[in-house]
Amino acid sequence: MKLHPTVDAVTRRIRERSAPARADYLQRLDAAAARGRGADRMGCANVAHAFAGLPASDKFKVVTERAPNIGIVNAYNDMLSAHTPLGAYPELIKAEARRHGATAQVAGGVPAMCDGVTQGTPGMELSLFSRDVIAMATAVALSHDMFDAALMLGVCDKIVPGLLIGALHFGHLPTVFVPAGPMPSGLSNNEKAKVREQAAQGLVGREALLAAESAAYHAPGTCTFYGTANSNQMLLEAMGLHVPGTAFVAPGGPLREALTREAARTALGITRAQRFAPIGRVVDERAIVNALVALLATGGSTNHLIHWVAVARSAGITIDWDDFAALSDVVPLLSRVYPNGSADVNQFQAAGGTGFVIRELLDAGLMHEDVLTVRTGGLREYTREPALEGEALRWHDAGASKDESIVRPAGRPFSATGGLRLLQGNLGRSVIKVSAIPDDRHVIEAPARVFDSQEALHQAFKAGELERDVVCVVRWQGPQANGMPELHKLTPPLAVLQGKGFKVALVTDGRMSGASGKVPAAIHVLPEAAAGGPLARVCDGDVVRLDAVAGTLDVLLPTGEWEARAAVPMPEVLRAANGAGLGRELFAGMRRQALTAEEGACTWL
Repeated sequence: MKLHPTVDAVTRRIRERSAPARADYLQRLDAAAARGRGADRMGCANVAHAFAGLPASDKFKVVTERAPNIGIVNAYNDMLSAHTPLGAYPELIKAEARRHGATAQVAGGVPAMCDGVTQGTPGMELSLFSRDVIAMATAVALSHDMFDAALMLGVCDKIVPGLLIGALHFGHLPTVFVPAGPMPSGLSNNEKAKVREQAAQGLVGREALLAAESAAYHAPGTCTFYGTANSNQMLLEAMGLHVPGTAFVAPGGPLREALTREAARTALGITRAQRFAPIGRVVDERAIVNALVALLATGGSTNHLIHWVAVARSAGITIDWDDFAALSDVVPLLSRVYPNGSADVNQFQAAGGTGFVIRELLDAGLMHEDVLTVRTGGLREYTREPALEGEALRWHDAGASKDESIVRPAGRPFSATGGLRLLQGNLGRSVIKVSAIPDDRHVIEAPARVFDSQEALHQAFKAGELERDVVCVVRWQGPQANGMPELHKLTPPLAVLQGKGFKVALVTDGRMSGASGKVPAAIHVLPEAAAGGPLARVCDGDVVRLDAVAGTLDVLLPTGEWEARAAVPMPEVLRAANGAGLGRELFAGMRRQALTAEEGACTWL
């Protein structure tokens, strides 16, 4: 199938704008790859330190037999249900490496926080920047420079982007990502959301709410809604960085173990094959476009309008929200998974999953097929599902959709467009996810109510002050202000107001959770208020128009009056509070250094 002209045009303009940075990146990659093996190149004391903890047989393999050595970077902890299974992976990988005459070492661990634990708390203000900490920790792990390949063990929101950013700074290494899979389905996401809305109204108490949440989040594995964590997995499949079909296989079973072992074999295959496919070559502008297309086709997390900009930058590639918007105009929505539907990711997997979606996009000319992946068969391999036949892994085509209420072919999509819109106007530049919003809510015009914190909005809701058409403006939530926390806790009260028939929208320089989408939300507004952006000029009562159809976001005031209005400074009491307690002092430099959301909120450029 011929490549769609818009996909081709977006890819070309990314390639052209990125040419100098990409050339410099590849030059550094090639220089690193041209060096000798670490065990041959390093001093004897360095080598002795590196392998002092290994069994004697492994030392012999690496030093004398010159066997490949895999570096494992592990985000394991048992605070994250999705990462709990990763504790057992290193021994599996080491055993598989030994079976093939190689070795593996845990090069290092990286921090991994659970946004579900920190939502609505001060700890959430560390969340976005934890991505860059993870990237730096990955670099520290790989800086031992004794590895012929790497395996990245991680799943959740900031963890995968952080691992990927870190790995791309060691772009000369063949690298495979290794996930853990989703937990079994529990209380449905729709039922969980209903109980949250009842709790917001005071109709049920803490005991009932905790029981519902515990029935939804109840076992090892990834949360089952299609938020940032599961969007990560879809994007890694689309970029060819997994063993094909690995994303949503349940943890703990024989198939998951076989796929984990296959990840070690895959990494070793790249190091020993004539084919040179280090991660810095795999992740080129075509792979980035494939990831964006997969995100749009599945109604994935808006957080990736930040994270994948940062990922691309790490490979010398520059993308922006115009690229997302152009692709969204032509990429059809092929899946409905909560919050864009009622199904969870286990049902998505059963209906056809990643293999079905990638095949439909390839066949429609919406993805680049001529790309490098960690496998020898290219991206077409990622249209197949894994299964065990006896003890052997086999792959078969995903086939037709098993449930067209969950996944549909490209010729009969849920929507002709991907559901992300770029908004621009006198309130700045912003994005909105419309794939989960009722059609009659795509345009909201109402008086503004301005809040300096999400807590203030909750208080106004509880006091009954928002029982009307209203655009809630929540400012001082950008990277420089407080680290850009997710504002997922605002979804239940705003959804309650919307359910009562009021026209409601959120406008903020902060983020929403990857599980949000029911209420119209113009998010990531830039310039952010703390940098003197337009949200710092909005006053209570100003009429705001959010128009996702026309792609505009404006305060409806005469131009002269609006331009003459001074921006208010961030309240000092708020600035002081944002920087103190629960370790936030340690991130002050990151807040000062952070780029805009459209630049990936990077703190390392």
